[in-house]
Amino acid sequence: MPRTVRIASINVNGIRAATRKGMLEWIDQAGVDIMALQEVRANEEQLTAALPGWRIVHHEALQKGRSGVAVASRVEAAAVRTVLGPEPLDQSGRWIEADFDIDGETLTVVSVYVHSGEDGTPKQDAKYAFLDAMQSRLPHLAAHSPLALVMGDMNVGHRQLDIRNWKGNLKKAGFLPRERAYLDRILAPEGTEIECIDGTTGTGLGWVDVGRRWAGEVDGPYSWWSNRGQAFDNDTGWRIDYHLATAPLADRVTAYRIDRAPSWDTRWSDHAPVVADYSVGR
Repeated sequence: MPRTVRIASINVNGIRAATRKGMLEWIDQAGVDIMALQEVRANEEQLTAALPGWRIVHHEALQKGRSGVAVASRVEAAAVRTVLGPEPLDQSGRWIEADFDIDGETLTVVSVYVHSGEDGTPKQDAKYAFLDAMQSRLPHLAAHSPLALVMGDMNVGHRQLDIRNWKGNLKKAGFLPRERAYLDRILAPEGTEIECIDGTTGTGLGWVDVGRRWAGEVDGPYSWWSNRGQAFDNDTGWRIDYHLATAPLADRVTAYRIDRAPSWDTRWSDHAPVVADYSVGR
């Protein structure tokens, strides 16, 4: 019989700070089985100490105190991979894949942290190089595991529904047409030729945006809010934290939510956890 596996994607904005501010209390009540973490900003010892009792696989950034991704789970991962593309992508602490044996089925979970970028600078070039490598990897990932889930802070709002102030961000990193076109291709039906938002054409990869499928054609719900002004209080946010699932896995979603904090002063990260339930196992 299949069982429900609750999976969360969380940009923790520093795991040590997050656990000090209330993340552990959230974990206790959220009932999650697997967590994809981004911006861990910790070494192996610090991460293990911050999350006692969890099985953790980690891809640490070469620069201390920067980026870093991890997958924390209640069961041991059967296999782990961190190779995404050519150097320096492989060692930037932004991509980790973990395979889990769930009652006779293989579930592959990926934690990804895409560069924030800055238009017209080398930071944006690095972001496009990473997105190129990610786009190339996804078909191989789906072939490896029909039940695959890529989660994390992708630092791209796909559509106008995903950013409250989309008009003011049309020429800024995070909502540039070229960035959004990657998600056009990733999410279009597999094998279909499409025209992307930036005017280019591409071939669909057939992945599913679980959050948009679940929420429908509505504004948000958002997962990140700037610390400037009263963005959180006014819900002037961005939906940049995703669950991207293969089509077979997307059909097994039984629940989805974004755990927005009740107030600004109760947040333990500037991102909210994105949580979904999946039916997995034979």
